[in-house]
Amino acid sequence: MAIPSHLTALLERLTLEQKVRLLTGASVWSMHEEPAVGLRSIAFSDGPTGVRGAAMDDRDPSASLPSASCVSATWDLEQVRRLGALIAAEARAKNVDVVLGPTVNLHRSPRGGRHFEAFSEDPYLTGEFGAAYVGAVQAHGVATTAKHYVANDAETDRFTVDVRADERTLRELYLAPFERMVDEGAWLVMSSYNSVNGTTMTANSLLRDPLKDEWGFDGVVVSDWTAVRDTEPSANSGQDLVMPGPAGPWGEALVEAVRAGRVPEAAIDDKVARLLLLASRVGALDSGDPVTPVARWDDAAIAALLRETAADGMVLARNSGILPVEPRDGLTVAVVGQHALRARAQGGGSATVFPRHVVTPLEGLRSAYGADSVRYAPGLPPTDELQLFTRTTVTDPVTGGEGVHVRFLDQDGATFSEENFPSGRLAWLGDPRLLRAAHIEITTRLTVDRDGRYDLGFAGVGGFTFEIDGEHVGTEALAPGGGDTVTDFLNPPVQVFPRELTAGRAVELRLTWTPAPMGDFPFGMVQLGQRDVFGDPAEELRQAVELAAASDVAVVVVGTTEAIESEGFDRPGLALPEGQDELVRQVLAANPRTVVIVNSGSPVLMPWLDEAAAVVLSWFPGQEFGAALADVLTGAREPGGRLPTTWPASEDDVPVWAVEPENGRLDYTEGLHVGYRAWLAAAREGGHEPALPFGSGLGYTTWRIGEPTVAADGDRLAVLVDLANTGARHGKQVLQAYLSRPDSAVERPVAWLAGFTAVRADAGEQVRARIDIAPRAFQHWDTDAHAWTTESGPFTLRIATSATDPGHTVTVTPTTGA
Repeated sequence: MAIPSHLTALLERLTLEQKVRLLTGASVWSMHEEPAVGLRSIAFSDGPTGVRGAAMDDRDPSASLPSASCVSATWDLEQVRRLGALIAAEARAKNVDVVLGPTVNLHRSPRGGRHFEAFSEDPYLTGEFGAAYVGAVQAHGVATTAKHYVANDAETDRFTVDVRADERTLRELYLAPFERMVDEGAWLVMSSYNSVNGTTMTANSLLRDPLKDEWGFDGVVVSDWTAVRDTEPSANSGQDLVMPGPAGPWGEALVEAVRAGRVPEAAIDDKVARLLLLASRVGALDSGDPVTPVARWDDAAIAALLRETAADGMVLARNSGILPVEPRDGLTVAVVGQHALRARAQGGGSATVFPRHVVTPLEGLRSAYGADSVRYAPGLPPTDELQLFTRTTVTDPVTGGEGVHVRFLDQDGATFSEENFPSGRLAWLGDPRLLRAAHIEITTRLTVDRDGRYDLGFAGVGGFTFEIDGEHVGTEALAPGGGDTVTDFLNPPVQVFPRELTAGRAVELRLTWTPAPMGDFPFGMVQLGQRDVFGDPAEELRQAVELAAASDVAVVVVGTTEAIESEGFDRPGLALPEGQDELVRQVLAANPRTVVIVNSGSPVLMPWLDEAAAVVLSWFPGQEFGAALADVLTGAREPGGRLPTTWPASEDDVPVWAVEPENGRLDYTEGLHVGYRAWLAAAREGGHEPALPFGSGLGYTTWRIGEPTVAADGDRLAVLVDLANTGARHGKQVLQAYLSRPDSAVERPVAWLAGFTAVRADAGEQVRARIDIAPRAFQHWDTDAHAWTTESGPFTLRIATSATDPGHTVTVTPTTGA
């Protein structure tokens, strides 16, 4: 990038050592300050589905947004823009300058562990949602980070896998969303852990071309945390910032490489200039313009937006006419399933946030239908996890306030630091006290609200001694799972001890932790809580089925968890956890008026789909889950979602299954045929159809869609469609524009998404929708010319409501601008 003159003047004030110091983080979540140029520290936070801040605990709660797969299921860019404004406000409230999102990797295989965090299997839909996120957040002076560049579409061996993809596949699929966000003005791009075509991404030429040279990206390339593992190759690439810090492979080694001429100082100046430009944009540079303050949102406004978005992303996959079920006197509703009690609002990994509250499905339905009308049965055993002590159940024995008390003890047993946590979730990242501490003592008083057995315990890695009311009940050495570091950190091993407790009587708990060796980067998580106690499984299932049979309507909530869908690993299969399909089948047999809610962030198999009266896909819908679900089931809101990714009926039918590297390589041999593109290609050859096609979803009204008309508007084609809401309710329809080229001279997908729009209308209302088709939609990447090119002649444009809907077709010719 050509360095602006005002930044050149700042660079001239810095020595080489000062410049290089800025290129590695100061801590886990911050950059170095530099008084010589008026630069304050810049703060980072994970941010795809909420701004957590620097802490990995709930001392500073965050709004928990619907997952990206839920947001993209709205097919409504205005929704993501409103969420972007909230993210910016949350960031400013936590003094965060840079949010690490959005995630714009593709749903290449439905097994991808992190797909809940990414928007879609389609590059165009992904790019449009990513760009809307970028524009909305950065409009308020908070930086966004397009991640993970590039082809980080699975988690298996993510630090070492070498993804092999041809030039055209990279350009048209995996690079395309990043290009769209650069066009929108993204201020950072995150380089990924994996290699592409033989070179790790932190040293890959793709950081230069196309990112910086061809696309003109003037922002900062920040590494994924610990992704930079060398000095000169990464420094000579387009990598700008190594995170976290302060240790890292650049530092003094990079200074020496510059002095020896192996890395040009001009490359260092370019990197620092980009950091200073970022600082100017977020208000971290004295000589830059101040950032306009962002007002803090109140809790009611946050809840209202998140509730609306969650409902708008829920997909009505099947409805025999049972939904909506409006509240009425005498109505009885059976709610069945562990997920109704323990809502899964988000997936696992670094995107995790800690909200002030989560509305469970059971709470939401009781609020909507009345507590006396709604009865609950779990039906299945709970997952093997701790339910952490909440701030309302534990008391700090030292301060008398909420939470737990923590003391750091040195080798002599002397206390050198103390602190309070509001709940049973304790975490430290980059905290040097962990290196000094020989032991860490955690104490609290627990008060329960009912008599009975409780399985009390803890989770963590290291040595533990646990006491209840002064009685030693266990000494354990818990080792990590041996998987991904993030996974081991967020999902530590659990140990519990049964205890009979009396309601209202406080119990003294003491946990002494001896941390495991940590190297140069100290981190740890300890959890205190209880594991749900469950009766005889056969008896619990029988009671759930009997409850369903005796009720007017049954609602079964099933799904995955943050321990199944998470950063750090991929799913071995797509089936629901053990017992859930059988629970659904038995409830369906007992009550034909059964609604099944699928609470997962990514596709799962639903072998009972055609037997259910209704099926709603809720995704991981954030903190307002239960309230939004109640709105959908009662008809207060229509489920507005359409699928942003294909849901298969069988694992055997999935076109792209493998996520495991072979000999370190993961070959994208399917090329352009990913997601619905692959399903359409398979169908052409007589293959199976999916359970639910891309773009599909039902509503509570009916529509009449007219023939499209097409006209040139500058370099774009404007597609106009008249449609009417022919039902009795206000509703939403999503029109999708697909292009195809049956007689193409080059390989193409059977069809590809070229545009979309979400339309809302009152009962009986007729509206006109417009979809703009950009020149890029007609282009393909020419690997001989290494450029975008457009075939002359006609294309077929199909306006439809899903990838498989025949819809209305019209022949179009690209404008001369294409």
